[in-house]
Amino acid sequence: MEIKNRCAWCEKDDLYRTYHDEEWGNPVYDDQKLFEFLLLETFQAGLSWYTVLAKRENFRVAFENFEYEKVALFTENHIQELMQNTGIIRNQLKIRAAVSNANAYIKVIEEFGTFATYIWNFTNGKPLVNQFKELKDIPASTPLSDAISKDLKKRGFKFVGSTVVYAHMQATGMVNDHLLSCWKRK
Repeated sequence: MEIKNRCAWCEKDDLYRTYHDEEWGNPVYDDQKLFEFLLLETFQAGLSWYTVLAKRENFRVAFENFEYEKVALFTENHIQELMQNTGIIRNQLKIRAAVSNANAYIKVIEEFGTFATYIWNFTNGKPLVNQFKELKDIPASTPLSDAISKDLKKRGFKFVGSTVVYAHMQATGMVNDHLLSCWKRK
């Protein structure tokens, strides 16, 4: 069996390894997938990504397969049902933010044609490739994530602080933070 040298953060178990190997850092230009990551990242705020990742399939069911048009239409009844759903993170502010963010997401699409066009404009459409040797070198936020966070907030998004935005950038491949020793760099 081939042994792959991975970024150390993902060696907790197979769930993390699979996510690292198949998704993390791969450029995403699909609006539904970008919304999925944005929704999940906002629920991560203050928690570990592993907590969210372990509940991802429950979130998929609870949030209509991450179809932002459907999430935007969630009513107070939907929100109260989600508050009873033990399969997701039951934080009322984050649940309400998911609905609010879906509506803001649609407005961005109306303005830019796609959310991908909007978000990738911050990196001129290409991943920013970093050269980190150790996990401790990877920042939690950057001036660029600060700027994107500020712009998202101006557009009505919630739970999109700079750290959440940087995690979103990493997850969707806007930045490549795989360590230089990681097999994904090759």
